[in-house]
Amino acid sequence: MTQIGNGNARHRVSLPDGTEITLAWAAKTDTGLRREVNEDSFIAQSPIFAVADGMGGHAAGDFASAAVVTRLAEHGGKPVIGTADIDASLDRAVQDMSRGAGVTDEGSGTTVTGIALGIISDEPAWIVYNIGDSRVYRLVGGVLEQLTTDHSIVQELVDAGQITREEADTHPHSNVITRAVGFHEAPIPDYRAIAIEPGMRLLVCSDGLTKELTSYGIRHFLVANERAEKAAAQLIDAALGNGGRDNITVVVVDVLAVARPTAGERSEGGETARA
Repeated sequence: MTQIGNGNARHRVSLPDGTEITLAWAAKTDTGLRREVNEDSFIAQSPIFAVADGMGGHAAGDFASAAVVTRLAEHGGKPVIGTADIDASLDRAVQDMSRGAGVTDEGSGTTVTGIALGIISDEPAWIVYNIGDSRVYRLVGGVLEQLTTDHSIVQELVDAGQITREEADTHPHSNVITRAVGFHEAPIPDYRAIAIEPGMRLLVCSDGLTKELTSYGIRHFLVANERAEKAAAQLIDAALGNGGRDNITVVVVDVLAVARPTAGERSEGGETARA
């Protein structure tokens, strides 16, 4: 388990076009009640937030998830990053895994999902990315939406109409994913861009949370707690209370304010500042 960054109650980012975005976030992880080792890792450090759920045995899974968040952390402190930056970090992480002595000989890997501040078509946006079955959710106006699509056998069965979403949760192949970072293959993330809105809340989580809580339960705790830290803690506690069958990791990110520059205030440069 590797943890990079933690919580921040107020963080102001100045983007290259002069837009100022104020964020708050909290990140928490727990081994769960049935695992001996926590193979999840996370980074919570603007402009990038990610959760990686390692696979391949205790040492190998931990090594793989750590390699991913360590490489992504190299972008910490920048105002924005792009999909090319994320791709390059994941490629380097796979190379790091291949050099892990005594850990990756039989193959190891990890899921990864997250969000990053970026510029899309000259507009500030969240870049949502994922490989595997860890997820990103968005809460706006009390409405919860899953922004990522699982790369898993059961998701393919759901998409084909062969099983329902409810049946997928108890399917015997519910843990089998179809895409990962590692196992000596090139990482292929899915990307999605969403607008940055004041008042929005984003949740990045490993499947240790979604195994124990339905979307209704997740929404309840995100809506009920104004502070990101309290929401993250209650999500972890609820997942443990429902069985805690896997490692559980959550990152909650709030957009507190978005201030767009006037035409005369637009700037070509940008820097990151803490409030």
